[in-house]
Amino acid sequence: MRFIVFVKATKNSEAGVMPSQELLAAMMKYNEELVQAGVMLGGEGLHPSSKGVRVKFAGSRRIVTDGPFAETNELVAGYWLWQCTSKEEAIEWVKRCPSPMPGEESEIEIRPLFEADDFGAELTPELREREDRLRAQAAGKK
Repeated sequence: MRFIVFVKATKNSEAGVMPSQELLAAMMKYNEELVQAGVMLGGEGLHPSSKGVRVKFAGSRRIVTDGPFAETNELVAGYWLWQCTSKEEAIEWVKRCPSPMPGEESEIEIRPLFEADDFGAELTPELREREDRLRAQAAGKK
């Protein structure tokens, strides 16, 4: 099972406060453990929402709103993409994570990704083949 693991934003991350050398070293060690265990597929930190935009879909209209965005607790400061055998395994890995926002209360959210089989008959063999081809093409560009 694949999971996306969101590190939620805080006031400091939204203010652009960069992590300390100690936190960077602790996260690097943690990421190395994830990679060595075959769990980590990818992950990155994100700039504050002040550098982002949102695009709202309203029928055929697209409305672009520049950041920053007000609800800090709903924003994401970073993410990992993991391959785990179960949600319980993902939870155990998160529990081992260094506190991502020292000095602040912080939160990490774990969400499973949809896999092709989750779509049932709606994902026809033709669509599945197209998806597989696109994934292969995307992986080849790395």
